[in-house]
Amino acid sequence: MRDLPVVLDGFKLTVVEPPAPKTRQDANGADVPVTDRDGVAQFVVSLFAKLQVQAGQRAPKGEEIKVTLTADPGEGFPEDTRVQLIDAKINPYSIESPDGRTVSGIAFKAMGIKHSGPAPVPMRRGKDNGEGES
Repeated sequence: MRDLPVVLDGFKLTVVEPPAPKTRQDANGADVPVTDRDGVAQFVVSLFAKLQVQAGQRAPKGEEIKVTLTADPGEGFPEDTRVQLIDAKINPYSIESPDGRTVSGIAFKAMGIKHSGPAPVPMRRGKDNGEGES
């Protein structure tokens, strides 16, 4: 099964590492951009996911997840920004290592990310910040 839809509405998702082009190392050790089958560049963002709980309840430990984004998310997602995933999906995987051990897990993928709640207001500096001359 591939591209299983996942609903993360009950989680707070916070940017840990801002979105960046996804890369892999080639045989020579050089970083090369990752693209999909159509040649479209992929991006990756690291998020901290923590369950939202009712007032007075204690939230369980959160988890850092890496999410592959199938489109350029653009600017404006610095560290500590609360976000939502657009069309989030998971893909299970299982890889056998050369020593015979099997590593299994899930990979997160989304079409993009958007701000959770209102977008942050950029701070203005200089005379027009309300503290300067009249």
